[in-house]
Amino acid sequence: MSRFVSAGKKLHDVQVDTGVLLTNLGTPDAPTKGALRTYLREFLSDPRVVEIPRLVWMIILHGIILRIRPAKSAKLYESIWTEEGSPLLVHSLAQKAKVTEKIKQAYGDNVVVDIAMRYGNPGIVPALKKFQQLGVKRIIVLPLYPQYAGPTTGSTFDKVVAEVKQWRYVPSLHFLSSYHDNPDYIDALANSISENFAANGTPDKLIMSFHGMPRLFLERGDPYYCFCHKTARLVAEKLGLVKEQYEMTFQSRFGKAEWLKPYTDDVLAELPGKGVKDVAVISPAFSVDCLETLEELEVESREVFMEAGGDKFRYIAALNDRDDHINALMGMLTPYLK
Repeated sequence: MSRFVSAGKKLHDVQVDTGVLLTNLGTPDAPTKGALRTYLREFLSDPRVVEIPRLVWMIILHGIILRIRPAKSAKLYESIWTEEGSPLLVHSLAQKAKVTEKIKQAYGDNVVVDIAMRYGNPGIVPALKKFQQLGVKRIIVLPLYPQYAGPTTGSTFDKVVAEVKQWRYVPSLHFLSSYHDNPDYIDALANSISENFAANGTPDKLIMSFHGMPRLFLERGDPYYCFCHKTARLVAEKLGLVKEQYEMTFQSRFGKAEWLKPYTDDVLAELPGKGVKDVAVISPAFSVDCLETLEELEVESREVFMEAGGDKFRYIAALNDRDDHINALMGMLTPYLK
């Protein structure tokens, strides 16, 4: 009986009212073949990411992909790795620090902020368990994927719910699924582009490159493609660009299936032949710089454009922990913190 009372007292001992969880896709623990195999196994085993029949896909994944891809991916990660670690995690921790500071100023110690990755470390489950131990009455989850997609935001929801549904006491849960048209987010993107243009001149064309997705996902109802179009349109309107001054593309395709088009590298390879020799590239789908921006866009896509006859290529960094970006995130969180 005493053990029951003690456990009950601990369960209802609320130390922090609200837990805010910022999430991103994830990163390997190190730029090594072994770390990449672990990371890719978890990532590519998610049925939200690959919708091939499970038995067939598991044979392909374990029989082919996890034997070949980890070594190749490790070399790419090694090229962008920093002394502090993975750029994605470094920038994510910087975001967490700034959001924590702003929340502490406004709400004191009654709100705790954490960052977690859908795949890899730090994980979503340990972060949620920490909230549980603190006795939070409210959890706010903000996946840092501006445009909702099943393999990113949807998968994050799956992971959060799978953990919380096991709890005896389920706190209020607020899950923010998309902010592709959030005015403050659009302003932050436009500001970063304007600053680049002011420093380097206005390019012949702005390329807004979004992460790709199999076309089949769109046909099955995923709104990602439409959300990307809206983001691009709103940014262009904010900058006062006409259609000829910008183009929306998709990068990072994998496998032989058709993905969302047009493909970023195909467009960059064609532009110099059309007289477009100066381009600026930004990827509004990424809230922080990572492999897909620092290596794929800034290195590989640059090579494609320059080898095709381009003269000037500049990559515009992700929003990372820019103050206007942090203010945008705070604006999204504030209604649920009151």
